[in-house]
Amino acid sequence: MEDIIILSSTNRPDSNTLKVSKIYERIVKSCGENAKILDLNLLPEDVAFAETFGRRTQKYAKLINDYVSSKKKFIFIVPEYNGSFPGILKLFLDSTHPRDWANKKACLVGVSDGRAGNLRGLDHLTGILNYLKVNVLPNKLPISVIKDVMNIEGNFINDEQIKTSNAQVSDFLEF
Repeated sequence: MEDIIILSSTNRPDSNTLKVSKIYERIVKSCGENAKILDLNLLPEDVAFAETFGRRTQKYAKLINDYVSSKKKFIFIVPEYNGSFPGILKLFLDSTHPRDWANKKACLVGVSDGRAGNLRGLDHLTGILNYLKVNVLPNKLPISVIKDVMNIEGNFINDEQIKTSNAQVSDFLEF
């Protein structure tokens, strides 16, 4: 059984994005599938200058192989940053080769303190993933006002949110 990679798409330490990523990891595993989180907070600090444009350390090449090249399904947990998604996610995508993403599948989850759940950022990311020939699950889930649906321990406390997230994972597993 192949791992589904869950991208915690920020480099902010102790983020709500990582908490939601861990919730999705538990949901995927409860469905009998394997899942691994790639926390973009763990990327090398000099990734913008040391790991792009054909330059790559062996350690970073291994990370790309272990979490991207050899995988087929990805769940992107994407916080809202300035009306879109974090630059670290774009930098990560730019540091890989387009062939690493071609013909793979993605599920998108937006996370926001506000009321739109990062819908605009999910649309921006969808355009980029489509360019990379990634098939994106149409059921994109914006999680709005995160403080109202998740407690400080990192668990959903809203029954509708639990139901909706489980349904999205189920759709993705069938996708």
